[in-house]
Amino acid sequence: MTDPNLVYAYAVLRRTPEAAVAVADLRGVAGDPVHLLEPTDPASPLAFAVGPVPAADYDEAPLKAHLDDLDWLESTVRSHHAVVGALVACGTAVLPLRLATVYPDEDHARQALDTRRAYFLSLLDRLTGHVELGVKIYAAPDITPPEPDTGTGEATPTALGVGVGRAYLAIRRRRQRRNEEAWRTVAQAAAHVTRTAGTLAVDRVTHTPQRGSLAGPGPGINLGNDAYLVPADRVDCFRSGVLAAAEGIPGLRVEVSGPWAPYSFALRPEPVPDPSASLL
Repeated sequence: MTDPNLVYAYAVLRRTPEAAVAVADLRGVAGDPVHLLEPTDPASPLAFAVGPVPAADYDEAPLKAHLDDLDWLESTVRSHHAVVGALVACGTAVLPLRLATVYPDEDHARQALDTRRAYFLSLLDRLTGHVELGVKIYAAPDITPPEPDTGTGEATPTALGVGVGRAYLAIRRRRQRRNEEAWRTVAQAAAHVTRTAGTLAVDRVTHTPQRGSLAGPGPGINLGNDAYLVPADRVDCFRSGVLAAAEGIPGLRVEVSGPWAPYSFALRPEPVPDPSASLL
């Protein structure tokens, strides 16, 4: 009889007593217990944190349908992050996997641990002792990017008269110049904040600035949305240094979030992809 469950992999980590304790009481995205899955090679120090998930929800076709269900997706993301966060809290290096990394069965998962051993170990070595922090940079809502000059001169209605029309244009141009000066100041300050963050971190991943509801509840235009890999013992230094670099700049707002599991730095392109896992 075919097993109706698939194997959902949350993270790669080293097999340690602390990791075994961390997964003992964890429940995964489908509510089932999480456990450590060891590779077939007993010499390998690696393990997957895995849990069973129903094929009716996580096979390729139903999973794609679920991704359009925002409530289902939010619940799954929260459960996935909760497992990874609990593993990080146990103090061991964790390589978070992407949402919905699913293997057909445990044998395929073990094969992946064996064949990708060197790749996983190199990433774990790099991430050991590091966390991810996010830095978002905003311009105040009344400071907007300069509009391109269309060359039309924005003619005022003739009913205003020549004198009034010229005064209107002069006022509009002064306001535009003030906005452009404020924008340059904020853009230069944002670049300074980014440079400062870079000197305090060991790596940076640039994400697309967010718009609309994704930008968060605060006001302003999201100019920067980056992730930084920071030594765990330098988190406070990073946070204070970044915020200090933004201090006293009118129209500039900076948010530092984290520390998080290093999702942005966890997986890098491989020469040969692993065909046995579904990565969505």
